[in-house]
Amino acid sequence: MSTWQPKTVADALEDNNLINGLHEELNQFARNEVWMLVPRTKKMNVIGTKWVFKNKLDEHGMIIRNKARLVAKGYNQEKGIDFGETYAPMARLEPVRLLLEYACMNVLNIRRSKVPLEDQII
Repeated sequence: MSTWQPKTVADALEDNNLINGLHEELNQFARNEVWMLVPRTKKMNVIGTKWVFKNKLDEHGMIIRNKARLVAKGYNQEKGIDFGETYAPMARLEPVRLLLEYACMNVLNIRRSKVPLEDQII
């Protein structure tokens, strides 16, 4: 584990533990299929990104993990050009339990939709 939090990517690339954190974040993007490359048009803004580094501590203040997060600089996006609407995938536990209970009582199948979110009719 690294005992310091770098301020720049150049600093992080000097430490193998931090490089592992960078790779872990990029692998999660690929595994979860959270982004895709699209052709750029004249109307689109290119949204920059930056790396944020954080050391996770246990209850005794010991470093247990070096985390790296790639975040979008979303402050230069324009609604209607760069995105249509915002979506935050947050679920409260009570409605999920209620749905599962209802499905079990009525012998219903629950499965993940294969339809992309933007194609779903809500």
